[in-house]
Amino acid sequence: MRDLARIAVEEALRLGASQADARVERVLVEELLVRNGELAMAQTREEFGLGISARLSGGQGFSAVPLQGRADREAALAAARKAVQAARELAPTCSSPRPFAPEPGHRGEFRTPLVIDPFRVPLAQKVEHLRAAEGSLAGRPEVVNREAALSLRREERWHVSSEGLDVHQDLLRTGAGIAATAVDAGQCERRSYPASFGGDFAGRGYEHVLEMDLAAHGPRVRDEAIALCRAPQCPGGVRDLILMGNQLMLQIHESVGHPTELDRALGAERDLAGGSFATPDQLGRLRYGSELVNLVCDSTAAGGLDTRGWDDEGVASGRWPIVERGLFVGYHTNRALCERIGEARSRGAARAESWYHPAIIRITNLSLMPGDWSLERLIADTEDGVVCDTVKTWSIDQQRVNFQFTTEAGWEIKQGKRTRLLRSPTYQGRTLDFWNSCDAICDASHWRLWGVPNCGKGNPMQVAEMSHGASPARFRRVLFVT
Repeated sequence: MRDLARIAVEEALRLGASQADARVERVLVEELLVRNGELAMAQTREEFGLGISARLSGGQGFSAVPLQGRADREAALAAARKAVQAARELAPTCSSPRPFAPEPGHRGEFRTPLVIDPFRVPLAQKVEHLRAAEGSLAGRPEVVNREAALSLRREERWHVSSEGLDVHQDLLRTGAGIAATAVDAGQCERRSYPASFGGDFAGRGYEHVLEMDLAAHGPRVRDEAIALCRAPQCPGGVRDLILMGNQLMLQIHESVGHPTELDRALGAERDLAGGSFATPDQLGRLRYGSELVNLVCDSTAAGGLDTRGWDDEGVASGRWPIVERGLFVGYHTNRALCERIGEARSRGAARAESWYHPAIIRITNLSLMPGDWSLERLIADTEDGVVCDTVKTWSIDQQRVNFQFTTEAGWEIKQGKRTRLLRSPTYQGRTLDFWNSCDAICDASHWRLWGVPNCGKGNPMQVAEMSHGASPARFRRVLFVT
Protein backbone atom coordinates (compact mmCIF):
# COMPACT_ATOMS: atom_id res chain seq x y z
CA MET A 1 0.00 0.00 0.00
CA ARG A 2 2.89 2.35 0.66
CA ASP A 3 3.71 2.21 -3.07
CA LEU A 4 0.46 4.04 -3.85
CA ALA A 5 1.32 6.68 -1.28
CA ARG A 6 4.80 7.07 -2.80
CA ILE A 7 3.33 7.42 -6.29
CA ALA A 8 1.10 10.25 -5.09
CA VAL A 9 3.96 12.07 -3.33
CA GLU A 10 6.30 11.75 -6.33
CA GLU A 11 3.61 13.10 -8.65
CA ALA A 12 2.99 16.08 -6.37
CA LEU A 13 6.71 16.91 -6.37
CA ARG A 14 6.88 16.54 -10.16
CA LEU A 15 4.06 19.08 -10.47
CA GLY A 16 5.93 21.65 -8.38
CA ALA A 17 4.99 20.97 -4.76
CA SER A 18 7.71 21.86 -2.27
CA GLN A 19 6.50 19.26 0.21
CA ALA A 20 3.91 16.46 0.13
CA ASP A 21 2.73 13.57 2.26
CA ALA A 22 0.21 10.84 1.53
CA ARG A 23 -1.72 8.42 3.74
CA VAL A 24 -3.29 5.17 2.53
CA GLU A 25 -5.78 3.98 5.14
CA ARG A 26 -8.07 1.06 5.69
CA VAL A 27 -10.72 1.54 8.41
CA LEU A 28 -12.87 -1.26 9.82
CA VAL A 29 -15.71 -0.56 12.29
CA GLU A 30 -18.02 -2.99 14.08
CA GLU A 31 -20.98 -1.96 16.26
CA LEU A 32 -23.19 -4.30 18.32
CA LEU A 33 -26.12 -3.42 20.57
CA VAL A 34 -28.39 -5.68 22.60
CA ARG A 35 -31.53 -3.94 23.82
CA ASN A 36 -34.30 -5.46 25.93
CA GLY A 37 -33.35 -9.01 25.09
CA GLU A 38 -32.97 -8.46 21.35
CA LEU A 39 -30.02 -7.85 19.06
CA ALA A 40 -30.94 -4.28 18.08
CA MET A 41 -27.88 -3.46 15.98
CA ALA A 42 -25.16 -5.45 14.26
CA GLN A 43 -23.29 -3.49 11.63
CA THR A 44 -19.86 -3.28 10.09
CA ARG A 45 -18.32 -0.92 7.58
CA GLU A 46 -15.00 -0.80 5.83
CA GLU A 47 -13.30 2.16 4.16
CA PHE A 48 -10.18 2.22 2.01
CA GLY A 49 -8.64 5.27 0.42
CA LEU A 50 -5.79 7.72 -0.02
CA GLY A 51 -5.43 11.29 1.16
CA ILE A 52 -2.61 13.62 0.10
CA SER A 53 -1.48 17.05 1.29
CA ALA A 54 0.71 19.23 -0.94
CA ARG A 55 2.38 22.58 -0.21
CA LEU A 56 3.39 25.15 -2.80
CA SER A 57 4.41 28.80 -2.30
CA GLY A 58 2.71 28.96 1.09
CA GLY A 59 -0.52 27.35 -0.09
CA GLN A 60 -1.65 23.95 1.13
CA GLY A 61 -3.98 21.68 -0.82
CA PHE A 62 -5.60 18.39 0.11
CA SER A 63 -7.30 15.74 -1.98
CA ALA A 64 -8.63 12.25 -1.29
CA VAL A 65 -9.85 9.31 -3.36
CA PRO A 66 -11.28 5.89 -2.53
CA LEU A 67 -9.11 3.00 -3.64
CA GLN A 68 -10.06 -0.29 -5.20
CA GLY A 69 -6.82 -2.15 -4.51
CA ARG A 70 -3.06 -2.14 -4.72
CA ALA A 71 -3.04 -1.38 -8.43
CA ASP A 72 -5.10 1.83 -8.22
CA ARG A 73 -2.24 3.94 -9.60
CA GLU A 74 -4.43 6.33 -11.60
CA ALA A 75 -6.47 7.24 -8.54
CA ALA A 76 -3.28 8.11 -6.63
CA LEU A 77 -2.01 10.26 -9.49
CA ALA A 78 -5.35 12.05 -9.81
CA ALA A 79 -5.39 12.86 -6.08
CA ALA A 80 -1.89 14.32 -6.29
CA ARG A 81 -2.85 16.54 -9.21
CA LYS A 82 -5.90 17.89 -7.37
CA ALA A 83 -3.93 18.55 -4.18
CA VAL A 84 -1.23 20.50 -6.05
CA GLN A 85 -3.81 22.47 -8.01
CA ALA A 86 -5.59 23.42 -4.79
CA ALA A 87 -2.30 24.53 -3.22
CA ARG A 88 -1.44 26.60 -6.31
CA GLU A 89 -4.82 28.35 -6.26
CA LEU A 90 -4.61 29.06 -2.52
CA ALA A 91 -1.02 30.36 -2.59
CA PRO A 92 -1.94 33.93 -3.66
CA THR A 93 -4.24 34.25 -0.63
CA CYS A 94 -1.30 33.72 1.76
CA SER A 95 -0.09 37.30 2.29
CA SER A 96 2.65 36.16 4.67
CA PRO A 97 3.36 32.44 4.18
CA ARG A 98 4.51 30.77 7.36
CA PRO A 99 7.07 27.98 7.49
CA PHE A 100 6.04 24.36 7.90
CA ALA A 101 8.06 23.18 10.90
CA PRO A 102 10.70 20.59 10.01
CA GLU A 103 10.48 17.01 11.18
CA PRO A 104 12.89 14.10 10.64
CA GLY A 105 11.81 11.49 8.12
CA HIS A 106 10.80 8.82 10.61
CA ARG A 107 10.64 5.18 9.59
CA GLY A 108 9.04 2.35 11.49
CA GLU A 109 5.90 0.59 12.61
CA PHE A 110 3.50 0.96 15.50
CA ARG A 111 0.76 -1.46 16.54
CA THR A 112 -1.68 -1.01 19.39
CA PRO A 113 -0.60 -3.53 22.05
CA LEU A 114 -3.31 -6.12 22.64
CA VAL A 115 -3.89 -9.56 24.12
CA ILE A 116 -7.06 -10.56 22.25
CA ASP A 117 -7.84 -9.22 18.79
CA PRO A 118 -11.57 -8.34 19.02
CA PHE A 119 -12.06 -8.77 15.28
CA ARG A 120 -10.99 -12.40 15.64
CA VAL A 121 -13.44 -13.14 18.46
CA PRO A 122 -16.42 -14.99 16.94
CA LEU A 123 -19.46 -12.78 16.45
CA ALA A 124 -21.68 -15.21 18.33
CA GLN A 125 -19.36 -15.04 21.34
CA LYS A 126 -19.47 -11.24 21.40
CA VAL A 127 -23.25 -11.21 21.12
CA GLU A 128 -23.62 -13.72 23.93
CA HIS A 129 -21.36 -11.61 26.13
CA LEU A 130 -23.59 -8.61 25.50
CA ARG A 131 -26.73 -10.65 26.13
CA ALA A 132 -25.39 -11.67 29.53
CA ALA A 133 -24.52 -8.05 30.34
CA GLU A 134 -27.95 -6.79 29.23
CA GLY A 135 -29.69 -9.61 31.10
CA SER A 136 -28.01 -8.55 34.34
CA LEU A 137 -30.09 -5.35 34.20
CA ALA A 138 -33.39 -7.29 34.22
CA GLY A 139 -35.55 -8.29 37.18
CA ARG A 140 -37.34 -5.06 38.14
CA PRO A 141 -40.51 -3.83 36.37
CA GLU A 142 -39.48 -0.17 36.74
CA VAL A 143 -36.69 -0.69 34.20
CA VAL A 144 -38.12 0.09 30.77
CA ASN A 145 -34.94 -0.04 28.71
CA ARG A 146 -31.82 -2.17 29.05
CA GLU A 147 -28.79 -1.84 26.78
CA ALA A 148 -25.38 -3.42 26.34
CA ALA A 149 -23.14 -2.09 23.59
CA LEU A 150 -19.85 -3.01 21.95
CA SER A 151 -17.89 -0.78 19.55
CA LEU A 152 -14.69 -1.68 17.71
CA ARG A 153 -12.53 0.33 15.31
CA ARG A 154 -9.30 -0.55 13.52
CA GLU A 155 -7.28 1.86 11.41
CA GLU A 156 -4.38 0.56 9.38
CA ARG A 157 -2.39 3.27 7.64
CA TRP A 158 0.68 3.65 5.47
CA HIS A 159 2.12 7.18 5.56
CA VAL A 160 4.98 8.52 3.43
CA SER A 161 6.31 12.00 2.70
CA SER A 162 8.80 13.87 0.58
CA GLU A 163 10.89 14.33 3.74
CA GLY A 164 11.63 10.62 4.05
CA LEU A 165 8.74 9.62 6.31
CA ASP A 166 7.79 5.96 5.84
CA VAL A 167 5.68 4.55 8.67
CA HIS A 168 3.02 1.89 9.08
CA GLN A 169 0.51 1.93 11.96
CA ASP A 170 -2.20 -0.50 13.05
CA LEU A 171 -4.41 1.32 15.58
CA LEU A 172 -7.18 -0.44 17.49
CA ARG A 173 -9.97 0.91 19.70
CA THR A 174 -12.26 -1.25 21.84
CA GLY A 175 -15.22 -0.06 23.93
CA ALA A 176 -18.28 -1.41 25.71
CA GLY A 177 -20.82 -0.50 28.36
CA ILE A 178 -24.28 -1.03 29.83
CA ALA A 179 -27.14 1.30 30.70
CA ALA A 180 -30.55 0.99 32.35
CA THR A 181 -33.45 3.43 32.06
CA ALA A 182 -36.11 3.34 34.79
CA VAL A 183 -39.51 5.01 35.16
CA ASP A 184 -41.00 5.41 38.63
CA ALA A 185 -42.71 8.06 40.75
CA GLY A 186 -43.25 10.25 37.70
CA GLN A 187 -39.54 10.39 36.85
CA CYS A 188 -37.40 8.81 34.15
CA GLU A 189 -33.71 8.24 34.98
CA ARG A 190 -30.79 6.51 33.31
CA ARG A 191 -27.76 4.90 34.91
CA SER A 192 -24.67 3.77 33.00
CA TYR A 193 -21.53 1.74 33.61
CA PRO A 194 -18.62 2.27 33.42
CA ALA A 195 -19.41 5.57 31.69
CA SER A 196 -22.24 7.10 29.68
CA PHE A 197 -22.53 7.34 25.88
CA GLY A 198 -21.62 3.74 25.13
CA GLY A 199 -19.31 2.93 28.03
CA ASP A 200 -15.54 3.16 28.26
CA PHE A 201 -13.11 2.94 25.35
CA ALA A 202 -9.40 2.14 25.21
CA GLY A 203 -6.57 1.51 22.81
CA ARG A 204 -6.54 -2.16 23.74
CA GLY A 205 -7.96 -5.49 22.62
CA TYR A 206 -11.01 -7.50 23.67
CA GLU A 207 -9.43 -8.00 27.07
CA HIS A 208 -10.66 -4.49 27.86
CA VAL A 209 -14.26 -5.70 27.52
CA LEU A 210 -13.68 -8.78 29.65
CA GLU A 211 -11.96 -6.82 32.42
CA MET A 212 -14.95 -4.46 32.75
CA ASP A 213 -17.05 -7.45 33.90
CA LEU A 214 -20.24 -5.72 32.78
CA ALA A 215 -22.68 -8.36 33.99
CA ALA A 216 -21.36 -8.18 37.54
CA HIS A 217 -22.28 -4.48 37.71
CA GLY A 218 -25.72 -4.82 36.14
CA PRO A 219 -27.81 -5.25 39.32
CA ARG A 220 -26.27 -2.17 40.93
CA VAL A 221 -26.76 -0.09 37.78
CA ARG A 222 -30.40 -1.24 37.55
CA ASP A 223 -31.14 -0.52 41.21
CA GLU A 224 -29.51 2.91 41.10
CA ALA A 225 -31.56 3.89 38.03
CA ILE A 226 -34.73 3.03 39.96
CA ALA A 227 -33.54 4.71 43.16
CA LEU A 228 -32.77 7.90 41.25
CA CYS A 229 -36.43 8.17 40.22
CA ARG A 230 -37.42 8.55 43.88
CA ALA A 231 -34.32 10.42 45.01
CA PRO A 232 -34.62 14.14 45.78
CA GLN A 233 -33.26 16.53 43.20
CA CYS A 234 -29.88 17.89 44.19
CA PRO A 235 -30.58 21.19 45.97
CA GLY A 236 -29.07 24.43 44.75
CA GLY A 237 -26.44 26.34 46.65
CA VAL A 238 -22.71 26.57 47.16
CA ARG A 239 -20.92 23.50 48.48
CA ASP A 240 -17.83 21.42 47.85
CA LEU A 241 -17.75 19.10 44.84
CA ILE A 242 -15.99 15.76 44.48
CA LEU A 243 -15.81 14.61 40.87
CA MET A 244 -15.35 10.93 40.11
CA GLY A 245 -13.04 10.04 37.25
CA ASN A 246 -15.75 9.30 34.69
CA GLN A 247 -17.04 12.88 35.08
CA LEU A 248 -13.73 14.61 35.71
CA MET A 249 -12.44 13.27 32.39
CA LEU A 250 -15.07 15.32 30.52
CA GLN A 251 -14.31 18.38 32.65
CA ILE A 252 -10.68 18.03 31.55
CA HIS A 253 -11.71 17.56 27.93
CA GLU A 254 -13.99 20.60 27.70
CA SER A 255 -12.27 23.13 29.96
CA VAL A 256 -8.60 22.25 29.39
CA GLY A 257 -8.29 20.18 26.23
CA HIS A 258 -10.22 22.36 23.80
CA PRO A 259 -8.97 25.72 25.12
CA THR A 260 -5.37 24.58 24.59
CA GLU A 261 -5.73 23.63 20.93
CA LEU A 262 -3.56 26.30 19.31
CA ASP A 263 -5.77 26.81 16.26
CA ARG A 264 -8.69 27.71 18.56
CA ALA A 265 -6.48 30.06 20.56
CA LEU A 266 -5.48 31.82 17.33
CA GLY A 267 -9.10 32.13 16.16
CA ALA A 268 -9.04 29.57 13.36
CA GLU A 269 -12.00 27.55 14.69
CA ARG A 270 -14.42 30.34 15.58
CA ASP A 271 -16.73 29.71 12.62
CA LEU A 272 -17.78 26.33 14.01
CA ALA A 273 -16.35 25.20 17.31
CA GLY A 274 -15.37 28.50 18.92
CA GLY A 275 -12.20 30.06 20.27
CA SER A 276 -10.32 30.08 23.56
CA PHE A 277 -9.62 32.40 26.46
CA ALA A 278 -6.13 30.83 26.73
CA THR A 279 -4.42 33.06 24.17
CA PRO A 280 -0.67 32.87 23.40
CA ASP A 281 0.12 36.11 25.29
CA GLN A 282 -0.82 34.26 28.48
CA LEU A 283 1.46 31.27 27.93
CA GLY A 284 3.75 30.91 30.94
CA ARG A 285 1.84 33.59 32.85
CA LEU A 286 -1.75 32.48 33.34
CA ARG A 287 -2.70 30.88 36.66
CA TYR A 288 -4.90 28.10 35.23
CA GLY A 289 -5.37 26.17 38.47
CA SER A 290 -4.14 25.64 41.99
CA GLU A 291 -0.61 24.41 42.63
CA LEU A 292 -1.96 20.86 42.88
CA VAL A 293 -3.11 20.92 39.27
CA ASN A 294 -0.74 19.24 36.80
CA LEU A 295 -2.18 18.35 33.40
CA VAL A 296 0.00 16.40 31.00
CA CYS A 297 -0.37 15.34 27.36
CA ASP A 298 0.96 11.90 26.48
CA SER A 299 0.40 10.30 23.08
CA THR A 300 2.52 7.34 24.23
CA ALA A 301 0.29 6.43 27.23
CA ALA A 302 -0.57 2.74 27.43
CA GLY A 303 -4.19 2.18 26.46
CA GLY A 304 -4.87 5.71 25.25
CA LEU A 305 -7.18 6.29 22.30
CA ASP A 306 -4.59 8.67 20.81
CA THR A 307 -1.65 6.44 21.58
CA ARG A 308 0.32 5.96 18.36
CA GLY A 309 3.78 6.19 16.93
CA TRP A 310 3.33 9.32 14.80
CA ASP A 311 0.61 11.88 14.15
CA ASP A 312 -0.86 12.56 10.71
CA GLU A 313 1.86 15.08 9.87
CA GLY A 314 4.57 12.51 10.60
CA VAL A 315 5.56 13.91 14.02
CA ALA A 316 6.70 11.36 16.59
CA SER A 317 4.47 10.89 19.64
CA GLY A 318 5.59 12.36 22.94
CA ARG A 319 4.72 13.77 26.35
CA TRP A 320 4.52 17.42 27.41
CA PRO A 321 2.85 19.58 30.09
CA ILE A 322 -0.17 21.81 29.51
CA VAL A 323 -0.57 23.00 33.10
CA GLU A 324 2.33 22.69 35.52
CA ARG A 325 1.69 23.38 39.22
CA GLY A 326 -1.28 25.45 38.14
CA LEU A 327 0.58 27.50 35.51
CA PHE A 328 -0.46 27.42 31.84
CA VAL A 329 2.65 26.24 29.97
CA GLY A 330 1.70 24.39 26.79
CA TYR A 331 -0.57 23.90 23.77
CA HIS A 332 -1.63 21.19 21.37
CA THR A 333 0.17 22.23 18.16
CA ASN A 334 0.81 21.23 14.57
CA ARG A 335 3.63 21.94 12.11
CA ALA A 336 1.93 24.95 10.51
CA LEU A 337 1.28 26.91 13.71
CA CYS A 338 3.89 25.92 16.31
CA GLU A 339 6.25 28.75 15.32
CA ARG A 340 3.50 31.22 16.28
CA ILE A 341 4.32 30.45 19.93
CA GLY A 342 8.09 30.27 19.37
CA GLU A 343 8.39 26.48 19.16
CA ALA A 344 10.59 24.99 16.45
CA ARG A 345 8.78 21.64 16.31
CA SER A 346 5.19 20.49 16.49
CA ARG A 347 3.98 18.62 19.56
CA GLY A 348 2.43 16.00 17.26
CA ALA A 349 -1.25 16.83 17.77
CA ALA A 350 -2.38 16.86 14.11
CA ARG A 351 -4.83 14.11 13.21
CA ALA A 352 -7.44 13.28 10.61
CA GLU A 353 -10.56 11.20 11.17
CA SER A 354 -9.89 9.12 8.07
CA TRP A 355 -8.18 9.12 4.67
CA TYR A 356 -10.72 11.61 3.29
CA HIS A 357 -9.94 14.31 5.88
CA PRO A 358 -6.97 16.67 6.19
CA ALA A 359 -5.11 16.65 9.49
CA ILE A 360 -6.13 19.31 12.02
CA ILE A 361 -5.08 20.00 15.62
CA ARG A 362 -6.79 17.61 18.04
CA ILE A 363 -6.63 16.99 21.77
CA THR A 364 -4.37 14.05 22.56
CA ASN A 365 -4.35 11.89 25.71
CA LEU A 366 -4.56 14.66 28.34
CA SER A 367 -4.59 13.72 32.01
CA LEU A 368 -4.76 15.22 35.49
CA MET A 369 -1.85 13.82 37.48
CA PRO A 370 -2.78 12.07 40.75
CA GLY A 371 -2.35 13.53 44.21
CA ASP A 372 -1.96 11.77 47.56
CA TRP A 373 -5.48 11.36 48.99
CA SER A 374 -7.62 8.25 49.29
CA LEU A 375 -11.27 8.65 48.33
CA GLU A 376 -12.36 7.57 51.80
CA ARG A 377 -10.15 10.19 53.48
CA LEU A 378 -11.30 12.86 51.00
CA ILE A 379 -14.97 12.22 51.81
CA ALA A 380 -14.22 12.17 55.53
CA ASP A 381 -12.50 15.55 55.17
CA THR A 382 -15.53 17.16 53.46
CA GLU A 383 -18.15 18.78 55.70
CA ASP A 384 -20.78 19.76 53.12
CA GLY A 385 -20.48 18.48 49.58
CA VAL A 386 -21.68 16.32 46.73
CA VAL A 387 -19.97 13.41 44.98
CA CYS A 388 -20.86 13.56 41.26
CA ASP A 389 -20.62 10.51 39.03
CA THR A 390 -21.09 9.91 35.26
CA VAL A 391 -21.83 12.72 32.84
CA LYS A 392 -25.44 13.26 31.76
CA THR A 393 -25.54 16.63 29.93
CA TRP A 394 -23.22 19.61 29.58
CA SER A 395 -22.65 22.94 27.90
CA ILE A 396 -19.76 25.39 27.65
CA ASP A 397 -19.46 28.74 25.91
CA GLN A 398 -17.49 29.42 22.74
CA GLN A 399 -14.47 30.78 24.61
CA ARG A 400 -14.45 27.82 27.04
CA VAL A 401 -15.05 30.05 30.08
CA ASN A 402 -18.56 29.44 31.45
CA PHE A 403 -19.79 25.87 31.79
CA GLN A 404 -22.57 23.73 33.26
CA PHE A 405 -22.49 19.97 33.82
CA THR A 406 -25.21 17.59 35.00
CA THR A 407 -24.28 14.09 36.13
CA GLU A 408 -26.38 10.94 36.30
CA ALA A 409 -26.03 10.59 40.05
CA GLY A 410 -24.81 12.42 43.12
CA TRP A 411 -24.35 11.53 46.76
CA GLU A 412 -24.63 14.13 49.46
CA ILE A 413 -21.80 14.47 51.97
CA LYS A 414 -22.59 15.74 55.45
CA GLN A 415 -19.95 16.00 58.17
CA GLY A 416 -17.60 13.64 56.39
CA LYS A 417 -20.13 10.93 55.57
CA ARG A 418 -21.74 9.98 52.27
CA THR A 419 -25.49 10.11 52.88
CA ARG A 420 -28.48 10.29 50.53
CA LEU A 421 -28.59 9.71 46.77
CA LEU A 422 -29.34 12.88 44.76
CA ARG A 423 -30.96 13.17 41.33
CA SER A 424 -29.49 15.24 38.48
CA PRO A 425 -26.82 17.21 40.36
CA THR A 426 -25.99 20.24 38.21
CA TYR A 427 -22.98 22.44 38.84
CA GLN A 428 -21.82 25.62 37.15
CA GLY A 429 -18.54 27.48 37.06
CA ARG A 430 -15.91 29.47 35.24
CA THR A 431 -12.90 27.53 34.05
CA LEU A 432 -10.13 29.39 35.87
CA ASP A 433 -12.09 29.80 39.10
CA PHE A 434 -12.97 26.12 39.01
CA TRP A 435 -9.47 24.73 38.52
CA ASN A 436 -8.06 27.16 41.07
CA SER A 437 -10.55 25.81 43.61
CA CYS A 438 -9.07 22.29 43.38
CA ASP A 439 -7.58 21.51 46.80
CA ALA A 440 -7.31 17.70 46.81
CA ILE A 441 -6.70 14.93 44.26
CA CYS A 442 -6.80 11.21 44.98
CA ASP A 443 -3.71 9.08 44.58
CA ALA A 444 -2.49 6.83 41.78
CA SER A 445 -4.45 3.81 43.06
CA HIS A 446 -7.64 5.65 42.01
CA TRP A 447 -6.25 6.93 38.69
CA ARG A 448 -7.32 5.51 35.32
CA LEU A 449 -7.62 6.52 31.68
CA TRP A 450 -11.11 7.19 30.33
CA GLY A 451 -11.78 7.11 26.60
CA VAL A 452 -13.59 9.79 24.60
CA PRO A 453 -14.52 8.30 21.18
CA ASN A 454 -16.74 11.08 19.85
CA CYS A 455 -15.04 14.48 19.95
CA GLY A 456 -16.27 16.67 17.10
CA LYS A 457 -14.32 19.54 15.56
CA GLY A 458 -13.60 21.13 12.20
CA ASN A 459 -15.53 22.25 9.16
CA PRO A 460 -16.41 19.84 7.67
CA MET A 461 -16.83 18.01 10.96
CA GLN A 462 -14.29 15.39 11.99
CA VAL A 463 -14.68 12.97 14.90
CA ALA A 464 -11.57 12.16 16.91
CA GLU A 465 -10.73 9.90 19.84
CA MET A 466 -8.58 10.56 22.88
CA SER A 467 -8.26 9.55 26.53
CA HIS A 468 -8.17 11.49 29.77
CA GLY A 469 -6.71 10.10 32.97
CA ALA A 470 -8.00 11.22 36.35
CA SER A 471 -8.41 10.34 39.99
CA PRO A 472 -11.36 11.73 41.97
CA ALA A 473 -10.70 15.33 42.97
CA ARG A 474 -12.30 17.98 45.19
CA PHE A 475 -13.24 21.51 44.19
CA ARG A 476 -14.21 24.00 46.90
CA ARG A 477 -17.33 26.19 46.98
CA VAL A 478 -18.91 25.23 43.66
CA LEU A 479 -22.36 26.53 42.68
CA PHE A 480 -25.10 23.90 42.28
CA VAL A 481 -28.30 24.92 40.48
CA THR A 482 -31.74 23.36 40.12
